[in-house]
Amino acid sequence: MTIPETMRAALLLGRGGPEMLEVRDDVAVPEPGTNEVLIKVAACGMNNTDINTRVGWYSRSVTGATSGDGLAEGVDTDATWGGNELAFPRIQGADPSGQVVAVGPGADTTMIGQRVLCDGWIRDADKPTDRSLAGYLGSERDGGFAEYCTIPQVNAYPHNSALTDVELASIPCSWSTAEHMLQRVRLSAGQSIAVTGASGGVGSALVQLAKLRNARVTAICGVAKMDQVLALGAARAVARTANDMTDQARTANNGAFDVVADVVGGDQFGPWLDALKPGGRYVTAGAIGGPVVDLDLRTLYLNDLELYGATVYAPQVFADLMSYIEAGKIAPVVGGTFALEDIHEAQAAFEAKNHVGAMVITL
Repeated sequence: MTIPETMRAALLLGRGGPEMLEVRDDVAVPEPGTNEVLIKVAACGMNNTDINTRVGWYSRSVTGATSGDGLAEGVDTDATWGGNELAFPRIQGADPSGQVVAVGPGADTTMIGQRVLCDGWIRDADKPTDRSLAGYLGSERDGGFAEYCTIPQVNAYPHNSALTDVELASIPCSWSTAEHMLQRVRLSAGQSIAVTGASGGVGSALVQLAKLRNARVTAICGVAKMDQVLALGAARAVARTANDMTDQARTANNGAFDVVADVVGGDQFGPWLDALKPGGRYVTAGAIGGPVVDLDLRTLYLNDLELYGATVYAPQVFADLMSYIEAGKIAPVVGGTFALEDIHEAQAAFEAKNHVGAMVITL
């Protein structure tokens, strides 16, 4: 395959609103470094972190719910997931799916021509278990909102899946996050779990992965999305707009939960802790409803609860996810597709949250 010198890519030029994303066709094609591969991207999933990073939501100075509005003022020094400043311009996109077309020094040449799916967590080669040294594709290095991207060979997983590149691109960030959450709380057969934000990318993955473990799933989502979420494997669904949402969830479950998997946060954090059994486990990987919450420590210690955060996972989590894909055990949920040139419209549609599943940028 002839590799061009330049490519189309969406460049994030700085912190702010959608106007900070510019699609250009004169961006240099990256060269794979030592032990890296070059991927011709067919599709790349879109995630909350793309918008959160653009607007600076990760900064501790931001206390409100996630929003696509620019929050550039005064948050530059700690406005990424890891608390460090981003280098601009940056190509975002953590979920590229495509084909390896070249390899760098030391990489396996038999990778050329293979279809791959990418694990977005770039770990230190010498200390892969040190979370403080990890970086994220599309944040600490350029990602997949481009015709080509490079990634360490260990992060590129060859596969023989019959799924399309669009379907595959909807998986990495959302599903690996969900798998990490469930592994952290040790969800097992017969246990009950409440899943907030169950119609989103992570939430819809949580429903399927919990069902795969033969757990009993109560899904929280919008009324219009209940049938779709139930079809994914939830035993029951509760409207997220209900004033007594957590009470309704407990009633639907015939009692308190073993696990709450939460990506919303906000003012429902406390009620969800109250909805756990003594010894129950709460895990979070997002806070779209707001990151600052109230915690009554008596709820925590008197009920022997366990609280978990889930962000940087061990490589085995993604390997496990790939095994589910290869075995045909999961069904990706694509909520919409957009061409790279329509990335502004794509992010607006993503923020509107009228979809179920993940949205994907096609190249």
